[in-house]
Amino acid sequence: MHDALIYGRHFRSFNVVDDFNREALSIETDLNFPAQRVVRVPDRIAANRGYPVMLRMDNGLEFIKPGKPTQNAFIERFNRTYRTEILDFYLFRTLNEVREITERGLSEYNCERPHESLNNMTPEEYHLQHHKAGLSKSAWN
Repeated sequence: MHDALIYGRHFRSFNVVDDFNREALSIETDLNFPAQRVVRVPDRIAANRGYPVMLRMDNGLEFIKPGKPTQNAFIERFNRTYRTEILDFYLFRTLNEVREITERGLSEYNCERPHESLNNMTPEEYHLQHHKAGLSKSAWN
């Protein structure tokens, strides 16, 4: 995703979401993302959760197969939430401001906001319940 600071400088975000429990695992924001940095993000997540069985990448609408509008439904839904509740809601002066507000929004999204699709549990609660029961189908156990 991309947006701009109030003085016009563009920045990007790299969002990582677990399809199983809708948990937003990471949102990186910066002016650009070299390949080495993109690789470090899943490595950092894996240090705490282990490596996933499968990854699904969303490279934008232009890469979704014709006739498959829901191919990346979970990340598209999360991206819409992030766009409307963070990026469109605030005017950012600095990248640090983007990061701070994003971090607060990420915490609220994962720990305070129940999701109807998760039986009205937060992503964190859903992950903990299924991980403890050994039922997790999460790629990011």
